Amino acid sequence: MAEFKLPELGENISQGTVTKILVKIGDTIKKGQNVLELETDKAVLEVPSSTEGIVNEILIKSGTVIKVGQLIFKIGNESVAAPSAPPAATEKPSVSTKDDAPISSEKNAPLPAVARNDTVLNDTLPIDTSTASPHVPVRQDIPAAPSVRLLARELGIDIALVGGTGPGGRISNEDVKAYCKKLNTSRPTGGGISAAFHPLPDFTKWGPVHREAMNNVRKKTAEHLSLAWTSIPHVTQFDKADITELEKLRKSISKPDKKFSITPFIIKVIAAAMKKFPQFNASVDMTTQEIIFKDYVHIGVAVDTDRGLLVPVLKNVDKMSVLQISDELTAMAERARLHKTTIEEMQGGCFTVSNLGGIGGTFFTPIINWPEVAVLGVSRGAMEPAFMDGYCSPRLMLPLSLSYDHRIIDGADGARFIRWVCEAIQQPFLLDLNK
Repeated sequence: MAEFKLPELGENISQGTVTKILVKIGDTIKKGQNVLELETDKAVLEVPSSTEGIVNEILIKSGTVIKVGQLIFKIGNESVAAPSAPPAATEKPSVSTKDDAPISSEKNAPLPAVARNDTVLNDTLPIDTSTASPHVPVRQDIPAAPSVRLLARELGIDIALVGGTGPGGRISNEDVKAYCKKLNTSRPTGGGISAAFHPLPDFTKWGPVHREAMNNVRKKTAEHLSLAWTSIPHVTQFDKADITELEKLRKSISKPDKKFSITPFIIKVIAAAMKKFPQFNASVDMTTQEIIFKDYVHIGVAVDTDRGLLVPVLKNVDKMSVLQISDELTAMAERARLHKTTIEEMQGGCFTVSNLGGIGGTFFTPIINWPEVAVLGVSRGAMEPAFMDGYCSPRLMLPLSLSYDHRIIDGADGARFIRWVCEAIQQPFLLDLNK
Protein backbone atom coordinates (compact mmCIF):
# COMPACT_ATOMS: atom_id res chain seq x y z
CA MET A 1 0.00 0.00 0.00
CA ALA A 2 1.45 3.38 -1.06
CA GLU A 3 0.59 6.74 0.41
CA PHE A 4 0.16 9.91 -1.64
CA LYS A 5 0.73 13.11 0.31
CA LEU A 6 0.29 16.69 -0.84
CA PRO A 7 3.64 17.65 -2.40
CA GLU A 8 5.43 21.00 -2.35
CA LEU A 9 3.50 23.31 -4.68
CA GLY A 10 5.74 26.35 -4.84
CA GLU A 11 7.40 29.05 -2.81
CA ASN A 12 5.41 30.25 0.22
CA ILE A 13 2.54 27.82 -0.48
CA SER A 14 1.85 25.70 2.59
CA GLN A 15 -1.83 24.82 2.16
CA GLY A 16 -4.87 25.10 -0.07
CA THR A 17 -8.57 24.32 -0.32
CA VAL A 18 -9.72 21.25 -2.25
CA THR A 19 -12.05 22.39 -5.03
CA LYS A 20 -12.36 19.11 -6.93
CA ILE A 21 -11.20 15.50 -6.56
CA LEU A 22 -10.51 14.14 -10.03
CA VAL A 23 -10.47 10.43 -9.13
CA LYS A 24 -12.61 8.03 -7.13
CA ILE A 25 -12.06 4.82 -5.21
CA GLY A 26 -11.25 1.98 -7.60
CA ASP A 27 -9.72 4.20 -10.29
CA THR A 28 -6.34 3.26 -11.71
CA ILE A 29 -4.02 6.26 -11.79
CA LYS A 30 -0.69 6.79 -13.48
CA LYS A 31 2.33 8.75 -12.33
CA GLY A 32 1.95 12.38 -13.35
CA GLN A 33 -1.83 12.15 -13.75
CA ASN A 34 -3.76 15.06 -12.26
CA VAL A 35 -5.75 13.78 -9.31
CA LEU A 36 -6.77 16.93 -7.47
CA GLU A 37 -7.63 20.59 -7.96
CA LEU A 38 -6.42 22.85 -5.16
CA GLU A 39 -7.22 26.51 -4.65
CA THR A 40 -4.35 28.46 -3.09
CA ASP A 41 -4.21 32.14 -2.21
CA LYS A 42 -3.68 33.17 -5.83
CA ALA A 43 -4.66 30.39 -8.21
CA VAL A 44 -6.23 26.98 -8.68
CA LEU A 45 -3.59 24.30 -9.22
CA GLU A 46 -3.87 20.79 -10.61
CA VAL A 47 -1.94 18.38 -8.40
CA PRO A 48 -0.33 15.41 -10.21
CA SER A 49 0.18 11.99 -8.66
CA SER A 50 3.71 10.99 -7.73
CA THR A 51 2.88 7.29 -7.79
CA GLU A 52 0.68 4.84 -9.70
CA GLY A 53 -1.78 2.13 -8.77
CA ILE A 54 -5.41 1.77 -7.73
CA VAL A 55 -7.06 4.26 -5.40
CA ASN A 56 -8.06 2.29 -2.30
CA GLU A 57 -8.95 5.14 0.05
CA ILE A 58 -9.60 8.88 -0.23
CA LEU A 59 -8.91 10.72 3.01
CA ILE A 60 -10.07 14.20 2.00
CA LYS A 61 -13.16 15.79 0.52
CA SER A 62 -14.03 18.88 -1.49
CA GLY A 63 -14.09 22.09 0.50
CA THR A 64 -11.52 21.07 3.11
CA VAL A 65 -8.19 22.81 3.71
CA ILE A 66 -5.15 20.54 3.39
CA LYS A 67 -1.50 21.23 4.09
CA VAL A 68 1.72 20.22 2.34
CA GLY A 69 2.70 16.75 3.52
CA GLN A 70 -0.85 15.77 4.50
CA LEU A 71 -1.98 12.27 3.50
CA ILE A 72 -4.50 12.42 0.64
CA PHE A 73 -4.87 8.95 -0.91
CA LYS A 74 -3.92 5.38 -0.16
CA ILE A 75 -2.95 3.57 -3.33
CA GLY A 76 -2.58 -0.19 -3.76
CA ASN A 77 -2.31 -2.86 -6.43
CA GLU A 78 -5.81 -4.22 -5.92
CA SER A 79 -9.15 -2.43 -5.92
CA VAL A 80 -11.39 -2.35 -2.89
CA ALA A 81 -15.11 -1.92 -2.63
CA ALA A 82 -16.20 1.67 -2.49
CA PRO A 83 -17.87 2.61 0.80
CA SER A 84 -21.62 2.90 0.78
CA ALA A 85 -23.10 6.38 0.66
CA PRO A 86 -23.62 7.88 4.11
CA PRO A 87 -27.19 8.42 5.25
CA ALA A 88 -28.72 11.75 4.33
CA ALA A 89 -28.14 14.38 6.94
CA THR A 90 -31.18 15.56 8.80
CA GLU A 91 -32.14 19.14 8.43
CA LYS A 92 -30.63 21.39 11.08
CA PRO A 93 -32.98 23.61 13.05
CA SER A 94 -32.97 27.27 12.09
CA VAL A 95 -31.09 29.72 14.26
CA SER A 96 -33.17 31.78 16.61
CA THR A 97 -32.56 35.50 16.43
CA LYS A 98 -34.48 36.41 19.56
CA ASP A 99 -32.65 38.14 22.35
CA ASP A 100 -33.69 35.48 24.84
CA ALA A 101 -32.35 32.58 22.71
CA PRO A 102 -30.48 30.11 24.99
CA ILE A 103 -26.70 29.96 24.75
CA SER A 104 -24.94 26.62 24.93
CA SER A 105 -23.27 26.10 28.28
CA GLU A 106 -21.03 23.34 26.97
CA LYS A 107 -17.39 24.44 27.04
CA ASN A 108 -15.99 25.33 23.60
CA ALA A 109 -19.29 24.38 21.94
CA PRO A 110 -19.37 25.37 18.24
CA LEU A 111 -21.61 28.20 17.19
CA PRO A 112 -24.87 27.18 15.48
CA ALA A 113 -24.88 26.95 11.72
CA VAL A 114 -26.52 29.71 9.74
CA ALA A 115 -28.24 29.76 6.39
CA ARG A 116 -26.17 30.30 3.26
CA ASN A 117 -26.98 31.91 -0.03
CA ASP A 118 -26.38 29.10 -2.51
CA THR A 119 -26.53 31.39 -5.51
CA VAL A 120 -22.90 32.45 -5.11
CA LEU A 121 -20.90 31.41 -8.17
CA ASN A 122 -18.19 28.81 -7.66
CA ASP A 123 -18.36 29.03 -3.86
CA THR A 124 -18.42 25.49 -2.51
CA LEU A 125 -16.45 26.21 0.64
CA PRO A 126 -18.29 25.29 3.85
CA ILE A 127 -18.59 27.84 6.61
CA ASP A 128 -16.18 27.06 9.43
CA THR A 129 -17.94 27.79 12.72
CA SER A 130 -15.39 25.99 14.86
CA THR A 131 -13.45 29.17 15.61
CA ALA A 132 -14.63 32.46 16.94
CA SER A 133 -15.17 35.32 14.48
CA PRO A 134 -14.96 39.04 15.14
CA HIS A 135 -18.42 39.31 13.56
CA VAL A 136 -20.02 37.10 16.23
CA PRO A 137 -21.24 38.58 19.53
CA VAL A 138 -19.12 37.60 22.54
CA ARG A 139 -20.32 34.37 24.11
CA GLN A 140 -20.83 34.36 27.84
CA ASP A 141 -19.24 30.92 28.36
CA ILE A 142 -15.69 32.08 27.51
CA PRO A 143 -13.44 30.54 30.20
CA ALA A 144 -11.93 33.71 31.64
CA ALA A 145 -12.00 35.37 35.05
CA PRO A 146 -13.69 38.80 35.47
CA SER A 147 -10.28 40.44 35.91
CA VAL A 148 -9.12 38.96 32.58
CA ARG A 149 -12.29 40.19 30.86
CA LEU A 150 -11.69 43.64 32.31
CA LEU A 151 -8.12 43.71 30.97
CA ALA A 152 -9.37 42.69 27.51
CA ARG A 153 -11.97 45.47 27.53
CA GLU A 154 -9.38 48.05 28.57
CA LEU A 155 -7.12 46.98 25.70
CA GLY A 156 -10.03 47.02 23.22
CA ILE A 157 -9.79 43.29 22.54
CA ASP A 158 -12.66 40.88 21.96
CA ILE A 159 -12.09 38.17 24.58
CA ALA A 160 -13.72 35.59 22.29
CA LEU A 161 -10.77 35.92 19.87
CA VAL A 162 -8.10 35.14 22.46
CA GLY A 163 -6.83 31.57 22.62
CA GLY A 164 -6.51 30.23 26.14
CA THR A 165 -3.44 28.25 27.21
CA GLY A 166 -4.70 27.22 30.61
CA PRO A 167 -6.53 24.01 31.61
CA GLY A 168 -9.59 23.49 29.45
CA GLY A 169 -8.66 26.50 27.30
CA ARG A 170 -8.88 28.95 30.20
CA ILE A 171 -7.70 32.46 29.27
CA SER A 172 -5.18 34.28 31.47
CA ASN A 173 -3.89 37.86 31.56
CA GLU A 174 -0.75 36.65 29.78
CA ASP A 175 -2.89 35.20 26.94
CA VAL A 176 -4.61 38.57 26.49
CA LYS A 177 -1.29 40.44 26.47
CA ALA A 178 0.23 37.95 24.00
CA TYR A 179 -2.77 38.36 21.70
CA CYS A 180 -2.49 42.15 21.91
CA LYS A 181 1.23 41.97 21.09
CA LYS A 182 0.49 39.76 18.09
CA LEU A 183 -2.00 42.30 16.75
CA ASN A 184 0.48 45.14 17.12
CA THR A 185 3.39 43.33 15.49
CA SER A 186 1.26 42.07 12.59
CA ARG A 187 0.08 45.53 11.56
CA PRO A 188 1.75 46.85 8.38
CA THR A 189 4.34 49.59 8.63
CA GLY A 190 4.97 52.48 6.30
CA GLY A 191 3.07 55.39 7.77
CA GLY A 192 -0.46 54.29 6.89
CA ILE A 193 -3.39 53.99 9.25
CA SER A 194 -3.88 50.82 11.26
CA ALA A 195 -5.67 47.92 9.59
CA ALA A 196 -7.01 46.50 12.86
CA PHE A 197 -10.34 44.76 12.53
CA HIS A 198 -13.05 45.85 14.95
CA PRO A 199 -15.92 43.59 16.06
CA LEU A 200 -19.18 44.22 14.22
CA PRO A 201 -22.48 44.79 16.01
CA ASP A 202 -25.04 42.03 16.29
CA PHE A 203 -26.99 42.63 13.06
CA THR A 204 -29.65 40.08 14.04
CA LYS A 205 -31.12 42.72 16.37
CA TRP A 206 -32.52 44.50 13.31
CA GLY A 207 -33.49 41.59 11.09
CA PRO A 208 -32.48 38.21 9.64
CA VAL A 209 -28.96 37.76 8.26
CA HIS A 210 -26.94 35.00 6.65
CA ARG A 211 -23.21 34.38 6.33
CA GLU A 212 -21.03 33.20 3.45
CA ALA A 213 -17.45 32.01 3.76
CA MET A 214 -14.80 33.88 1.75
CA ASN A 215 -12.96 31.72 -0.76
CA ASN A 216 -9.17 31.78 -0.72
CA VAL A 217 -8.89 34.33 -3.52
CA ARG A 218 -11.26 36.73 -1.77
CA LYS A 219 -9.44 36.34 1.57
CA LYS A 220 -6.05 36.97 -0.02
CA THR A 221 -7.40 39.96 -1.96
CA ALA A 222 -8.78 41.47 1.24
CA GLU A 223 -5.47 41.01 3.07
CA HIS A 224 -3.32 42.25 0.18
CA LEU A 225 -5.37 45.36 -0.59
CA SER A 226 -5.62 46.24 3.12
CA LEU A 227 -1.81 46.11 3.28
CA ALA A 228 -1.49 48.19 0.10
CA TRP A 229 -3.99 50.84 1.21
CA THR A 230 -2.55 51.27 4.71
CA SER A 231 1.15 51.14 3.79
CA ILE A 232 1.20 53.21 0.57
CA PRO A 233 0.30 56.92 0.49
CA HIS A 234 -1.92 56.97 -2.59
CA VAL A 235 -2.41 59.88 -4.97
CA THR A 236 -4.70 59.54 -8.01
CA GLN A 237 -4.26 61.69 -11.11
CA PHE A 238 -7.08 61.90 -13.67
CA ASP A 239 -6.88 62.72 -17.36
CA LYS A 240 -8.54 61.99 -20.71
CA ALA A 241 -7.00 60.70 -23.92
CA ASP A 242 -8.43 61.36 -27.38
CA ILE A 243 -8.72 57.87 -28.89
CA THR A 244 -10.66 58.81 -32.02
CA GLU A 245 -7.82 57.79 -34.34
CA LEU A 246 -6.89 54.79 -32.20
CA GLU A 247 -10.46 53.52 -32.44
CA LYS A 248 -10.28 53.73 -36.24
CA LEU A 249 -7.06 51.71 -36.18
CA ARG A 250 -8.54 49.15 -33.80
CA LYS A 251 -11.57 48.60 -36.02
CA SER A 252 -9.46 48.38 -39.17
CA ILE A 253 -7.40 45.45 -37.88
CA SER A 254 -10.28 43.63 -36.17
CA LYS A 255 -11.92 40.71 -37.96
CA PRO A 256 -15.24 38.92 -37.36
CA ASP A 257 -13.41 35.95 -35.83
CA LYS A 258 -10.77 38.01 -34.01
CA LYS A 259 -11.62 41.35 -32.46
CA PHE A 260 -9.03 43.56 -30.86
CA SER A 261 -9.64 45.52 -27.69
CA ILE A 262 -7.99 48.79 -26.72
CA THR A 263 -6.12 47.19 -23.81
CA PRO A 264 -3.13 45.83 -25.83
CA PHE A 265 -2.46 49.33 -27.21
CA ILE A 266 -2.57 50.83 -23.71
CA ILE A 267 -0.23 48.14 -22.36
CA LYS A 268 2.25 48.82 -25.16
CA VAL A 269 2.19 52.56 -24.42
CA ILE A 270 2.60 51.95 -20.67
CA ALA A 271 5.64 49.74 -21.34
CA ALA A 272 7.27 52.60 -23.26
CA ALA A 273 6.29 55.12 -20.58
CA MET A 274 7.92 53.02 -17.86
CA LYS A 275 11.25 53.32 -19.67
CA LYS A 276 10.77 57.07 -20.04
CA PHE A 277 9.86 57.40 -16.34
CA PRO A 278 11.87 54.70 -14.48
CA GLN A 279 10.48 55.67 -11.05
CA PHE A 280 7.22 54.05 -12.16
CA ASN A 281 9.06 50.73 -12.57
CA ALA A 282 10.34 50.51 -9.03
CA SER A 283 9.59 49.33 -5.50
CA VAL A 284 10.20 50.95 -2.12
CA ASP A 285 12.29 49.11 0.49
CA MET A 286 11.59 50.97 3.74
CA THR A 287 13.72 48.55 5.78
CA THR A 288 16.90 49.70 3.97
CA GLN A 289 15.62 53.14 2.87
CA GLU A 290 16.29 52.24 -0.76
CA ILE A 291 14.45 52.37 -4.07
CA ILE A 292 14.68 49.23 -6.21
CA PHE A 293 14.63 50.00 -9.94
CA LYS A 294 13.75 47.11 -12.27
CA ASP A 295 15.38 46.56 -15.65
CA TYR A 296 12.53 44.41 -16.93
CA VAL A 297 8.94 45.36 -17.82
CA HIS A 298 6.23 42.98 -16.60
CA ILE A 299 2.67 44.33 -16.57
CA GLY A 300 -0.21 42.78 -14.66
CA VAL A 301 -3.75 42.96 -16.03
CA ALA A 302 -6.74 42.74 -13.68
CA VAL A 303 -9.16 39.97 -14.71
CA ASP A 304 -12.68 39.67 -13.31
CA THR A 305 -13.49 36.01 -12.52
CA ASP A 306 -16.23 34.19 -10.64
CA ARG A 307 -13.74 33.62 -7.77
CA GLY A 308 -12.78 37.27 -7.50
CA LEU A 309 -10.15 39.58 -8.94
CA LEU A 310 -6.99 37.99 -10.35
CA VAL A 311 -3.98 39.85 -11.76
CA PRO A 312 -1.95 37.59 -14.07
CA VAL A 313 1.26 39.15 -15.40
CA LEU A 314 2.45 39.62 -18.98
CA LYS A 315 6.24 39.19 -18.94
CA ASN A 316 8.68 41.32 -20.98
CA VAL A 317 5.92 43.40 -22.56
CA ASP A 318 8.46 45.89 -23.94
CA LYS A 319 9.75 43.14 -26.23
CA MET A 320 6.31 42.18 -27.54
CA SER A 321 4.30 43.65 -30.42
CA VAL A 322 0.75 44.91 -30.02
CA LEU A 323 -0.49 41.82 -31.87
CA GLN A 324 1.51 39.50 -29.59
CA ILE A 325 0.21 41.30 -26.52
CA SER A 326 -3.36 40.90 -27.79
CA ASP A 327 -2.95 37.14 -28.36
CA GLU A 328 -1.29 36.54 -24.99
CA LEU A 329 -3.82 38.73 -23.19
CA THR A 330 -6.73 36.74 -24.65
CA ALA A 331 -5.16 33.42 -23.68
CA MET A 332 -4.23 34.69 -20.22
CA ALA A 333 -7.76 35.93 -19.47
CA GLU A 334 -9.23 32.64 -20.65
CA ARG A 335 -6.91 30.65 -18.38
CA ALA A 336 -7.90 32.85 -15.45
CA ARG A 337 -11.62 32.31 -16.02
CA LEU A 338 -11.11 28.54 -16.40
CA HIS A 339 -9.10 28.42 -13.12
CA LYS A 340 -5.94 27.43 -15.02
CA THR A 341 -3.74 30.35 -13.96
CA THR A 342 -0.46 29.18 -12.44
CA ILE A 343 1.38 30.71 -9.50
CA GLU A 344 4.21 31.81 -11.82
CA GLU A 345 1.75 33.81 -13.94
CA MET A 346 0.67 35.79 -10.86
CA GLN A 347 4.13 36.92 -9.81
CA GLY A 348 6.72 39.48 -10.88
CA GLY A 349 4.50 42.40 -11.90
CA CYS A 350 5.98 45.92 -12.19
CA PHE A 351 2.80 47.86 -13.02
CA THR A 352 -0.91 47.00 -13.21
CA VAL A 353 -3.64 47.96 -15.69
CA SER A 354 -7.29 47.68 -14.66
CA ASN A 355 -9.76 48.21 -17.53
CA LEU A 356 -13.39 48.68 -16.47
CA GLY A 357 -14.45 50.17 -19.80
CA GLY A 358 -16.49 47.11 -20.69
CA ILE A 359 -18.69 47.70 -17.64
CA GLY A 360 -19.01 51.50 -17.71
CA GLY A 361 -18.35 54.49 -15.51
CA THR A 362 -16.00 57.43 -15.83
CA PHE A 363 -13.16 57.78 -13.33
CA PHE A 364 -12.23 55.66 -10.28
CA THR A 365 -9.37 55.40 -7.81
CA PRO A 366 -7.57 52.06 -8.28
CA ILE A 367 -5.51 50.67 -5.38
CA ILE A 368 -1.82 50.08 -6.07
CA ASN A 369 -0.86 46.42 -6.27
CA TRP A 370 1.94 46.33 -3.66
CA PRO A 371 4.97 46.08 -4.00
CA GLU A 372 4.40 47.99 -7.24
CA VAL A 373 4.21 51.79 -7.12
CA ALA A 374 1.54 52.61 -9.71
CA VAL A 375 -1.64 51.34 -11.34
CA LEU A 376 -3.65 52.68 -14.28
CA GLY A 377 -7.44 52.53 -14.28
CA VAL A 378 -9.19 52.66 -17.66
CA SER A 379 -12.86 53.59 -17.95
CA ARG A 380 -15.34 53.67 -20.84
CA GLY A 381 -14.70 56.04 -23.72
CA ALA A 382 -17.45 58.50 -24.69
CA MET A 383 -18.04 61.00 -27.48
CA GLU A 384 -17.49 64.60 -26.35
CA PRO A 385 -17.34 67.95 -28.12
CA ALA A 386 -13.81 69.26 -28.53
CA PHE A 387 -12.29 72.36 -30.15
CA MET A 388 -9.69 71.64 -32.82
CA ASP A 389 -8.24 74.35 -35.06
CA GLY A 390 -11.01 76.70 -34.02
CA TYR A 391 -13.82 74.27 -34.82
CA CYS A 392 -15.94 72.14 -32.50
CA SER A 393 -16.02 68.47 -33.47
CA PRO A 394 -17.01 65.23 -31.73
CA ARG A 395 -14.08 63.24 -30.34
CA LEU A 396 -13.94 59.88 -28.56
CA MET A 397 -12.39 60.57 -25.14
CA LEU A 398 -11.02 57.88 -22.81
CA PRO A 399 -10.98 58.55 -19.02
CA LEU A 400 -7.75 57.42 -17.32
CA SER A 401 -7.05 57.20 -13.57
CA LEU A 402 -3.43 56.87 -12.43
CA SER A 403 -2.77 55.99 -8.77
CA TYR A 404 0.85 56.23 -7.65
CA ASP A 405 3.01 55.90 -4.53
CA HIS A 406 3.69 59.43 -3.30
CA ARG A 407 6.78 58.29 -1.37
CA ILE A 408 8.85 58.10 -4.55
CA ILE A 409 6.63 59.71 -7.20
CA ASP A 410 5.92 63.43 -6.88
CA GLY A 411 2.70 64.97 -8.14
CA ALA A 412 4.48 66.69 -11.03
CA ASP A 413 5.96 63.37 -12.15
CA GLY A 414 2.55 61.72 -11.93
CA ALA A 415 1.05 64.45 -14.12
CA ARG A 416 3.90 64.19 -16.62
CA PHE A 417 3.53 60.42 -16.83
CA ILE A 418 -0.20 60.37 -17.55
CA ARG A 419 0.14 63.30 -20.01
CA TRP A 420 2.86 61.39 -21.87
CA VAL A 421 0.60 58.31 -21.97
CA CYS A 422 -2.36 60.34 -23.28
CA GLU A 423 -0.27 61.97 -26.02
CA ALA A 424 1.17 58.61 -27.09
CA ILE A 425 -2.30 57.06 -27.27
CA GLN A 426 -3.48 59.99 -29.39
CA GLN A 427 -0.80 59.19 -32.00
CA PRO A 428 -1.47 55.52 -32.85
CA PHE A 429 0.23 55.90 -36.25
CA LEU A 430 3.53 55.91 -34.33
CA LEU A 431 2.79 52.45 -32.95
CA ASP A 432 4.27 49.56 -34.94
CA LEU A 433 1.79 46.70 -34.57
CA ASN A 434 4.48 44.12 -35.33
CA LYS A 435 7.19 45.37 -32.96
